[in-house]
Amino acid sequence: MVDFTLPEELCEEFVDLIPYQRAVIDRYLSEGKLINYALSLENAKVWAVFNANSEMEVREMLMDFPLTRFMEVEVCMLTSFNSSEFEPSFSLN
Repeated sequence: MVDFTLPEELCEEFVDLIPYQRAVIDRYLSEGKLINYALSLENAKVWAVFNANSEMEVREMLMDFPLTRFMEVEVCMLTSFNSSEFEPSFSLN
């Protein structure tokens, strides 16, 4: 699992790269490399669970995300991950 901390202020370059970030997220989700991706602007956090065999593999995938260089990143290897088949639908208000 990767715990990202967003920068205090989102510069224009960061905002301009958001569509490219979303494209990588969508591709990794469809390929099964990314299990989930959650964003909390209120807390300036992003959490992502990757399907990988090592921390090195996760870090290599993170290089494909254009916004990684703007954020603090902490990789935590999960021993177990459980979820229900039901995927919640969040309001993007």
